[in-house]
Amino acid sequence: MTVLTVAQATVRFLEAQFTERDGIERPFFAGCWGIFGHGNVAGVGQALLEREQSGDPSHLRFFHGRNEQAMVHAAVAYARQRDRLAAMAVTASVGPGATNMVTGAALATINRLPVLLLPGDTFATRVASPVLQELESAQQGDISVNDVFRPVSVHFDRVDRPEQLASALLHATRILTDPAETGAVTLALPQDVQAESYDFPDDLFARRVWHVARPVPEPAALERAVAVIRSARRPLVVAGGGVAYSQANDALQAFVEATGIPVGESQAGKGSLAYDHPQSVGAIGATGTAAANALAEEADVVIGVGTRYSDFTTASRTAFQADGVRFVNLNVSAFDTHKHSATGLVADAREGLTALTAALEGWRADEAYTARATELAGEWDAIVQRAYDGEGAPQVADGLAIQSQVIGAVNELSGPRDVVVCAAGSMPGDLHKLWRTRDRKGYHVEYGFSCMGYEIAGGLGVKMAALDEDDDRDVFVMVGDGSYLMMNTELVTAVAEGVKVIVVLVQNHGYASIGALSQSLGSQRFGTSYRYRTDSGLDGDKLPVDLAANAASLGADVLSVAGIEDFRAAVLKAKESTRTTVIHVETDPLVPAPDSPAWWDVPVSEVSVLESTQQARLAYEDHKTRQRAYLAPASDETPHERGNA
Repeated sequence: MTVLTVAQATVRFLEAQFTERDGIERPFFAGCWGIFGHGNVAGVGQALLEREQSGDPSHLRFFHGRNEQAMVHAAVAYARQRDRLAAMAVTASVGPGATNMVTGAALATINRLPVLLLPGDTFATRVASPVLQELESAQQGDISVNDVFRPVSVHFDRVDRPEQLASALLHATRILTDPAETGAVTLALPQDVQAESYDFPDDLFARRVWHVARPVPEPAALERAVAVIRSARRPLVVAGGGVAYSQANDALQAFVEATGIPVGESQAGKGSLAYDHPQSVGAIGATGTAAANALAEEADVVIGVGTRYSDFTTASRTAFQADGVRFVNLNVSAFDTHKHSATGLVADAREGLTALTAALEGWRADEAYTARATELAGEWDAIVQRAYDGEGAPQVADGLAIQSQVIGAVNELSGPRDVVVCAAGSMPGDLHKLWRTRDRKGYHVEYGFSCMGYEIAGGLGVKMAALDEDDDRDVFVMVGDGSYLMMNTELVTAVAEGVKVIVVLVQNHGYASIGALSQSLGSQRFGTSYRYRTDSGLDGDKLPVDLAANAASLGADVLSVAGIEDFRAAVLKAKESTRTTVIHVETDPLVPAPDSPAWWDVPVSEVSVLESTQQARLAYEDHKTRQRAYLAPASDETPHERGNA
C-alpha cells in the first residue's frame, strides 16, 4: 500500500499504462497538457511537479498550453497521428478553465479519438459553497459546470471519494483503448478530493498492458457481405478514417488490386491509397472529385470501410443514385455498420479486408469498369495540375495568388511524407479535392467537427507525435485568417517546446467558405467580410489587421510574401529552418477551386422578400428531390433485382 493524494495516484497510474497491438507495446499516455488555476494547481499540478522532479525517466511529461480548447485539440491530433495507440491527458481548473475544453471534447468524440480530460471541480465537501466560479442551482445540489461534458464524452465520471479512483481510472482507460468505443473520457476531480490522501493498493500502479484487439469477421456475416459484392456490376469502396487507424492501407490495396474495385475517400480516409494508384479516384461527396462522384452516382454496391458516412461523404444522401443500391459496411463499431440499411461486417478494417480478399478469390469487377475508373481519375488529376498552375483562373488584382496555387506549391515542394493539417473554412474542401496524398499519414484534416481554431494546435500535436516515433517529417498547417484569429495561441507553445511547424497563413479578409456558401444560398455574403462599419453596415474598407506582426509577436519566424513565386521561395526557406515559421500570403477569395456537381444540404429560407433567396430556394427544392433515404432492408436479392422491383 502507498499513501498518495488522489492527484498523485492518478499521475502514477497514467504512467503505468501501455497498449499492445500486433506484438508491439508502447506507453499509452504520452503526456499531460495543462493550464493551472485554483481548481487543479495544488492537486494535479503538484502531482506533475513531484513526478518531474523525481528523476524517474518514465514520469508523465507536462506540456503547458495557452488555451484549454487548444490543448485538447493538440492531444486529439497526437492520438490521430499515433493511430489511437497512444493518447494524452488534459487538465484544467474549475469553471471557465473546464468549460473551455468542451468543444475539444466534442471534437474528440465525433472523430472517435481518445483523450482523457481531467477538469477540476468544486468542493465535494461543500464546506465553503459557493466557491469561486461555482455554478449554483436551486433545483440540483450536486450539479457543476462539468456536467456539460456528459453529452460530448463517451464516458463521464466524477470522483467524489478516493476509494472511487481505482475503478474510475480502470474503466476510463478500457474505453480509451477500445477502438469501437473511444472518444473523450472525462473524469471530473473536485479540488479538495485531488489533494486528499489515501492508502492506495500498489497493484493499481503496476505496469498494465491493454491489448488493442483486431476483431475478425463473423463467418456468416462475411458470407453475406461476399454475396452482395459478388452480385455487383459497379462496386465502389468508400474508405474512411478506420483504414488509417487500423493500419489497413496495404490490406486495402491488396483488396482493390485483387478485385478491380475503385476507391473514393472521405476526409478522414484520404491517403488510404496513394493518389496515383490506378484505382484511387480521390475525394468523394460534397467536396469530392468529378471522378469519385461520377462513380458514386452509378454504384450498385457501396463498400464502406471505416467510415461513419457524414453528410459531406454522402453529399447529404444524394451521391449514390443507382436504383436498388446496396451497402456493405465494414467497421469495428457495430453502430456504423448498420447505416444505410447495410449488410454489416463488424471487424477490424485490416482483418475484414483480408478476409474479403480471400473470400472473393477469382472474382473481379468488369475490366472495362475498372479501366473507366482509372481514366476518370486521370482526367481529374489533369484538372488538379491546371489548378496548381493557376491555368484558366480569372485574372486577380495586385498579383495576388489564388488558393489552389498555394495548395499546389505546398504539395509540390513538401516531402512525400510531410503532413498537411487543416480543419475549417474553404481550405479543407479544396485540399480534399486537390491534395495529392503520397503517404498514409500525410493528410490530416479535421472534418468531423470542422472546428475553426484546430489547425495550429492540431499541427503541434501531429508534430509531437511524429517526433515521439522518431519520425521527423515536416508539418504544414494550412489556416485562413478566420481560423487564425479564433485560436493562434499554441504558436507560443510550439516556440517554447522547440517543436517546429510550418504555418501557411492565408489572408483573405474574411470567411471565404461561409462567404461562398452565403452567396449560393441567396444571403449575399452578409456578415462574412472583415470591414469597417459604415452607415449601411459592415461594408467599409478592409480592416488593417496585421496577422504577420501578430505571429511574430508570439515568437514565430514570419515570412510575409506577395505572389506565388515569392510564396514558393518562402516554403523552401521554411523547410530549411529549424524553427516554427509562419508564411503569410494574401489570396483572392473570390476565385474558386475546380469542383464537381455535388450538393450539401443547408436549408434555405422558405419565404423571403429577397430575390436572391427566392432563387436559392428553388435550387434547394430541386436538389431535395434527389435525396435518398436508403431504408430498404438488406436482403439476398441482387441490386438489379431490387432496382427492378
